[in-house]
Amino acid sequence: MFDGRWRDTVDRGTGPVGRKLQQIGVSADVLTATGLVSAAATALAVATGHLHLAIVLLILTGMHDLLDGPVAKASGTSSIRGAFFDSVTDRVADALILGGIAWYLASTHPGHLVMLPFAVLAVTSLVSYQRAKAESLGISAKGGLMERAERMILLGIAFLSAAFLVPVLWVMLVLTTLTAAGRFAKVWRLAEAPASSTARRERRTRSGVRVSSRSAARSSGRTGAMSASRWRARRQGELSSRSGRTWRARQARTGTRQRAGRRHG
Repeated sequence: MFDGRWRDTVDRGTGPVGRKLQQIGVSADVLTATGLVSAAATALAVATGHLHLAIVLLILTGMHDLLDGPVAKASGTSSIRGAFFDSVTDRVADALILGGIAWYLASTHPGHLVMLPFAVLAVTSLVSYQRAKAESLGISAKGGLMERAERMILLGIAFLSAAFLVPVLWVMLVLTTLTAAGRFAKVWRLAEAPASSTARRERRTRSGVRVSSRSAARSSGRTGAMSASRWRARRQGELSSRSGRTWRARQARTGTRQRAGRRHG
């Protein structure tokens, strides 16, 4: 939701900061890597019960994730490799933080409640996979109630008090599931149009092939008819030429006999 509605506003605010960091020699890859380190520190703080410290470290993790893009743009180093590195580290950071929460719940809430963070992680991974797969197919799958920015905000609220943690996780699970269902429906709907367009193009192509084949057949027929006519005309000419030569030869022999007869007479 934040990514779609306030992305331009956020980019205008972080752009100058990204240019300043680039000028002092900070690269986007360094920010991405150090963000992963701060995510691991957040997970450790949560697992050991230091929830308030985890809020500070979570904010630090979010700042790294927020600024690596502007730094890459300012330095002109935006690339497929950088985007891939950023996406992978985001997934690892999510797994670390939710793993730290699971460790904390295992220590403080015996029972099956420890599975709740893993359920959130599973649905979160599905949301990310849906976007990646849809974009690889040329379909935009952004948006939804619970993207990464919203998850970070809710986790910060959950770390305010141990009493908030479990209810917030349930809210995250429900909203993330709705986001996954909404993205699936969106991609399913958008994927129908290219398929129908492709079918229409294939039908037009097949029709064009049939028309071309018919035209070629007609052209071949006309060419064959013209060739046959030329052959007949040439044949008749040859026959006429032969008949003419035969007639002239006969006339020549007749003239020779007549001249020979006059001499003898």
